[in-house]
Amino acid sequence: MHPPVHPVDEHLPLARLTALGLQHVLVMYAGAVAVPLIVGRALNLTPEQVAKLISADLFVCGLVTLIQALGATQWFGIRLPVMMGVTFASVAPMVSMAQSTGGTAGAGLIFGAVIGAGVISIAIAPLVSRMLRFFPPVVTGTIIAVIGISLMRVGINWIFGNPVGPTAPNVVNPEHLKWLTEMQAAAGAPGSSLPPVPKGFAVVPTVPNPKYADLTGVGISGLVLLSILLIAKFAKGFVANISVLLGIVIGAIAAVAMGLMNFDKVAKAQWFDLVLPFEIAAPVFDPILVLTMTLVMIVVMIESTGMFLALGEMTDRKVDQAALTRGLRTDGLGTLLGGLFNTFPYTSFSQNVGLVAVTGVKSRFVCVAGGAILIVLGVLPKLAALVESLPTVVLGGAGLVMFGMVAATGIRILGGVDFKTNRFNAMIVAVSIGVGMIPLIAPNFRQWMPHAIHPLIESGILLASITAVALNVFFNGASRDTSAAVNAARQADAH
Repeated sequence: MHPPVHPVDEHLPLARLTALGLQHVLVMYAGAVAVPLIVGRALNLTPEQVAKLISADLFVCGLVTLIQALGATQWFGIRLPVMMGVTFASVAPMVSMAQSTGGTAGAGLIFGAVIGAGVISIAIAPLVSRMLRFFPPVVTGTIIAVIGISLMRVGINWIFGNPVGPTAPNVVNPEHLKWLTEMQAAAGAPGSSLPPVPKGFAVVPTVPNPKYADLTGVGISGLVLLSILLIAKFAKGFVANISVLLGIVIGAIAAVAMGLMNFDKVAKAQWFDLVLPFEIAAPVFDPILVLTMTLVMIVVMIESTGMFLALGEMTDRKVDQAALTRGLRTDGLGTLLGGLFNTFPYTSFSQNVGLVAVTGVKSRFVCVAGGAILIVLGVLPKLAALVESLPTVVLGGAGLVMFGMVAATGIRILGGVDFKTNRFNAMIVAVSIGVGMIPLIAPNFRQWMPHAIHPLIESGILLASITAVALNVFFNGASRDTSAAVNAARQADAH
């Protein structure tokens, strides 16, 4: 007589396995493709390069999901129903890197930072669970709230447009630009007595940009937001779970009907193409950027710890220290693979953990099926080209929801913090959020500081993280009881 099979190891019929795996893919799809769109456009990459980012992202999502759910040797894979995707926690630092250095040169710096952080994450995985005591709810909630607030700028710029900056939506008067060009030419003519135009001289933008905050685009963003809210309110079960994805589809249909979206790039894209390493840029390793991304990964792995423990309870499979280390090490391996294939850091997607609770299906082979579907989607360039063709206004309404929910999660975690009897906690939150807002509100604050540290201090998330950890140790010390930190991490869905 065969021993009973644990629900986690149960093999389901192929048709049911495929349907449930596709459901997991649909739940995570909007979040999975959002990051390459954000970072690719921040880098000013070509549409073709952004489409390659999306393909590579889906491919690596699937590959790392297979490693995590199936297991690979005794070193990698927690062997639970886990879907892996790009973490939103890494977006703000990568956008800062993109704004400092654009194009493929900036992409190379990002990929180098991701690879370096992946290698370090693999090495420190056994140590991370011991760092939980430095991340009680007051720290975790503050960090996640700052992540959401920082990302809101991206969503707002998607709605209104960002031709010359969110705080200066003006363009240069063409007449002024023509005069300056003529003066430069006259000053450079032989025998001219005119002094040359001073180096760095430029005309200030003073004319309102007609493309900024266009009401048609704002209306489409509003339609997407309204659709998401209505679906979330009135739909049930699976349909409610994919409200963001359905809202984007509705917005895309409206954009096509209004002539704002065409399918030229989709028509030109191939049906099938392999995802290969270093297709967009070769990695460039900057120690400060690697450190920056490593700090992000430590926060992400702390969140993953809570996620894995919660999933263990949900599936009735004990997650011991060895299993936890394998899961966290796979976060690092996924990040390393992400850098090699020119994508980003990877972690477990919490919305899919929630789906396990909703459906009651505990089999890890459902996520294996989901991983296989993602790999197939990753080698279909037409699909990536279709996603890249979406106007940013369509993503804007969804961005408010996705990024706002990240901030709301941080607020929810802070709701369980003791502010009544511990007056220091309010001080930790107040100062940490304030410091985290500095790069957002005053991006040039670093102009007199050493250039070598600029990448480290450009991220409000990292500044807030360092400040929150340091102030918590200063005011509260580092508690040996990690149960509160674990509970906070379980609520964290900043992905």
